[in-house]
Amino acid sequence: MARRPAKAPAKKANAKKAAAKKAASRKGAAAKGAARRASGRLADRALRQEIIETCLAMNAAGINQGSSGNISARNASGFLITPSGVDYEKMTPQQIVQVDLEGGYFGEWLPSSEWRMHLDVYLGKPEAQAVVHTHATYATALSCLRREIPAFHYMIGVTGGATLRCSEYATFGTQALSNTMMTALEDRTACLLANHGMICFADTLPKSLKLAVEIETLCRQYFIACQAGQPVVLGDAEMTGVLARFKTYGLQSDELGENDALAVEAPVRRDAPRRAQKSDQKSGPKRAPKSGKKAGARKRRG
Repeated sequence: MARRPAKAPAKKANAKKAAAKKAASRKGAAAKGAARRASGRLADRALRQEIIETCLAMNAAGINQGSSGNISARNASGFLITPSGVDYEKMTPQQIVQVDLEGGYFGEWLPSSEWRMHLDVYLGKPEAQAVVHTHATYATALSCLRREIPAFHYMIGVTGGATLRCSEYATFGTQALSNTMMTALEDRTACLLANHGMICFADTLPKSLKLAVEIETLCRQYFIACQAGQPVVLGDAEMTGVLARFKTYGLQSDELGENDALAVEAPVRRDAPRRAQKSDQKSGPKRAPKSGKKAGARKRRG
């Protein structure tokens, strides 16, 4: 009977071990959860940073001023877009806003006021992976004339068609603006927005920015040409051929289909293709034909 009190310390020790085990388990679960959350944030950090760098490059290229334009990129959860009213020089990856394809957003920062345009591009254009909207000077000036830019230059074909369309006017940040934009973007990758600016999309951020620069260049060229007179517009047949060639621009010989229009009418290649050289090496050097005398002598010996 005198030994019973000794059981209490053992019970306490067991209880402490169980509590420590529970605490360790909770700590491990919390650490795993934190790691998962951290990896989720890091997964988009590079894309967020790329959006910021594209914004800075857009302003440096002179096709936008201040924080007036906006840029987005598609991701697994919808798309990431620049926040409303934040200077690009001060913008951080955490301020880039996640928007889902149902029109909801996450985080403390409001998305750009033009999030509807970006959302509708991603919903209506499955090939779109990045969208650039700017208030480029010449594109905006021509949008104020509400003028469709004709094929005064063959590079108008970068829009996906024979003209650079201009949408109808609607107030910024509204669904009405997005609706009229989508009408102008039918079979196109870019359009002007009446009394507003321009918008374009491509399959990467660099390509979207490159297209935006090209659109502003074309608008500037057209504006200057109009000062000198009436630009001569390329015909439909010519632009049909140009658009066919544009589809293969940048492709190499082994990437072209049998009936593809060639973007490059290549000169004659002077060196033998590597594949032909390898096949020649495998087959070995060709033997010279036997002389008539030796061939006849062998036949007689046989």
